[in-house]
Amino acid sequence: MEIRNNTYTLKKCKYIVNYDSIIEDSNIVIQDGKIKEVGNYSEGDEIECNQYIVIPGLVNAHTHTPMIVLRGYYDDAELTLWLEKMWDFEKEFKQSWMDLASELAIIEMLSKGTTAFVDMYFNPEGIEKLSNMYGIRAAAGYTFLDNLYDPYEIDKKQRMLKKKEMFYPIVNVHSIYANSLNTLKLAKQLAKETDTWIHIHVSETRKEIYEVKKRYGKFPVELLHDYEIDKLSQMVHLGWVASWELNYVYKATHCPTSNMKLATAGFFPFKEMLEKNINITLGTDSAASNNSLDMFREMKNAVLLQRHSYWDASIKAYHAFRSATFEGYKLLGIKGGKIEKDYIADLVLLDKNYLYPLRKDRILSHIVYNAVGEYVKKVIVNGKMVYDEEKAKIFHTRRLELLSLIDQIVP
Repeated sequence: MEIRNNTYTLKKCKYIVNYDSIIEDSNIVIQDGKIKEVGNYSEGDEIECNQYIVIPGLVNAHTHTPMIVLRGYYDDAELTLWLEKMWDFEKEFKQSWMDLASELAIIEMLSKGTTAFVDMYFNPEGIEKLSNMYGIRAAAGYTFLDNLYDPYEIDKKQRMLKKKEMFYPIVNVHSIYANSLNTLKLAKQLAKETDTWIHIHVSETRKEIYEVKKRYGKFPVELLHDYEIDKLSQMVHLGWVASWELNYVYKATHCPTSNMKLATAGFFPFKEMLEKNINITLGTDSAASNNSLDMFREMKNAVLLQRHSYWDASIKAYHAFRSATFEGYKLLGIKGGKIEKDYIADLVLLDKNYLYPLRKDRILSHIVYNAVGEYVKKVIVNGKMVYDEEKAKIFHTRRLELLSLIDQIVP
């Protein structure tokens, strides 16, 4: 049904699933981009929802959208060699091509239930336009990477980015090992002056911590703490973080599939981070290192890898679900990630017939361990229907156009 009014109701949703609650056969009233009510109340247009499981929108907290053109490229190499091959391609990667690739990735993510993403690449102006065009939330910025770009030029360009309704400028720093200390100081100053956070790969490999220790006499997170960058930072990977360094971690993003595929080894200490109330989010990383952009698969892999590493089942489905929803919105500074009154109306509707046996006590398990992005039938962001059966046809047509254009540059 077409939504004609600002206020509308998702009527009789089979299940409404939060990480800490499941409600059956209830309505969700949406007004002005927010959830007005959850319960028996109805107002405005009505969309029949008894065939759907409704969950909060999924946040992909770490990705590199243009790298979708590198999906399958040098797939069976380890990180160091793989990264060299990526950088060789990226030296010739034009921004206009990046924007086309990002659009392809956004179509894929949105149709699989991702309502917001954090992007590290070199085309944030394109991301800003695309986020507005498709109605998806995006955090992005220019990336400090000394071997490709002058850091002062990155600083200058970054300051021109402005926050919009669906776009959030952030300071991207590739890593400590790929930048000088002066660049790190510049990024810190930039983040403070533009009131945002730093998005950085940290302690991803054993080689990295040895190199940083040899160069600076400090471990990576320890170094960020010494330069007062830790509280500003969303630290991605952290597979080789020391236990005592967790005192300097405030925002952490786990990318289990990418870490396993690139054989980075180590161990993301999920349980210890929970105990310290660290903001833990999940990310797919790029389509070149994953190779999927499906956050449902990422939730499953997060739990499986943690159980394999801990030798116990202390990390459960709801932990991964919370990280992909509530904690993702917390990172963005938005009251979202739950289906409750006054929360942002970013919602994903799943076909209930795929999640069987359909039992209340199994729904969360089905979502994390069984569901895939193809089960998504509708997506609402900021109260607007940004994906449904009709938009799927439009997405498909545009996807074919993009594939034809991008095929010219695929290595």
